[in-house]
Amino acid sequence: MGIIDGQVAIVTGGGLGIGRGICQEMGQAGAHVVVVGRRAEHLAETARLITAAGGSASICITDVTQLDQVDALITETVANHGKLDLLVNNAGRFFSIAPVWESDPGNWWQDVTVNLFGSYLCCRAAAKQMIAQRSGKIIVLGGGGSLAAFSNASGYGTSKAALVRFSETLHREIKEYGVNVYAISPGLVRTEMTQFQLDSPEGQKWLPGIAQSFAQGRDVPPAEAGKLCVFLASPAGDQLGGRFIQVRDDYRHIAEEADRVVRQDLYVLRRTELPA
Repeated sequence: MGIIDGQVAIVTGGGLGIGRGICQEMGQAGAHVVVVGRRAEHLAETARLITAAGGSASICITDVTQLDQVDALITETVANHGKLDLLVNNAGRFFSIAPVWESDPGNWWQDVTVNLFGSYLCCRAAAKQMIAQRSGKIIVLGGGGSLAAFSNASGYGTSKAALVRFSETLHREIKEYGVNVYAISPGLVRTEMTQFQLDSPEGQKWLPGIAQSFAQGRDVPPAEAGKLCVFLASPAGDQLGGRFIQVRDDYRHIAEEADRVVRQDLYVLRRTELPA
């Protein structure tokens, strides 16, 4: 028996990398996973890995930046499975690598569009269903730039910081309907996206720290994000709605201290001020 047996989970960007790791952990924990993305062959491989391990999965080709496709994703999921317990907004883009004054506006905006607007559309559609059923959880992926400036990656970093604030805002709006919203950071993971940062001329020029971090072994397996998502999807994560949790955090201990976390307003984005 998995700890989220019977849940229906949508994971965007589930075809590769972090998304695939999340999908596999969800499937192993007992959820039916709807693997979402734009490239059918990658989605099919993720679904195959889940079912080969004894889990349950289906795929849905969706561009998260397209309103009609996102609405159809939620409608079809509920029609096929009767409910929606969990949405994981993992789909992301990170290809604008340059100082602001040298960046290409179209490329910069596309990073923001996929990361922020795509997550907004998915949350918007899922929220309507979860409010109607009076239950559900939404997980949004933050990342580099969420807690500190991310030089030469302003489109990605800005969108990820915005997502953390967005997740807390949505949680405050929706918690009265029995729905929780979380933001997480998966850490540095070797993916198709980070490989571009390592191999591309702009990545080598403007983000040399990425290669250094990999060389120093500071990266984490994609499964770690999946384990955190499973934890938050389970009853153990119920008291952490509105919080921003990183994979390297001792999130089990944080959940045990949930009353204190809420009382002291911890694991959120806030401004620190001089004493009065």
